[in-house]
Amino acid sequence: MDFSDILASSIHDIKNSLGLILNSLDDLIANPENHIANPRQASLLQHEAQRANSNLIQLLNLYKLGNEQLVVQIAEQNVDDFLSEVVADNQAVCNALNLSLTYACDPSLTGYFDAELIQSVLDSTIGNARRYAHTRILLSADNEAGYLVIRVEDDGSGFSGKLPLWLPDTSEPAQNAGNPARTRLGLYFASSIAQLHKTPERTGRVRLKNSHILSGGCFELWLP
Repeated sequence: MDFSDILASSIHDIKNSLGLILNSLDDLIANPENHIANPRQASLLQHEAQRANSNLIQLLNLYKLGNEQLVVQIAEQNVDDFLSEVVADNQAVCNALNLSLTYACDPSLTGYFDAELIQSVLDSTIGNARRYAHTRILLSADNEAGYLVIRVEDDGSGFSGKLPLWLPDTSEPAQNAGNPARTRLGLYFASSIAQLHKTPERTGRVRLKNSHILSGGCFELWLP
């Protein structure tokens, strides 16, 4: 076993431990019989634990991708149902942080993608948006130019730099993302997962821009 295998195994163990911590925090915060002295502090702890867990999932998937072990299962998905599940999984933390998390989508819209991998991208993106949103985070999806476009946007101050910005066409996405906390890892992971979705004519990609519907940053995932 080489060092990368040891590292991947350690990441997997840490991810499992964080999963137990998150489950305990969920039960603690959701139980009305628990009187937490500082509920916001508990919610911030929950938020940061979720972000750490998302980063570990990204690292594991990138390790599998680099070792040709990542299994991609692309199937037809009802996008409205999919976004509803993503919102439900992230709603508790957003509520605790006094953020509105909603989605907008045609109920009949469908797309072809790996639901687990795309949700991991969106969970990470929502986690970043929670740090910059003032009051709202919005998910939306539509068909544009032969692609399924899924967006995550917030009402914060937005990205700085030259926009819109296509990834991975730029070699320095983090410098243009406007804030180092909007991590290079997250953008690299999103671009890598997007590129696994392809047809003979098109390949998935990612774009950053500002002020689509809300006033802040907008992350776009373009899937063929």
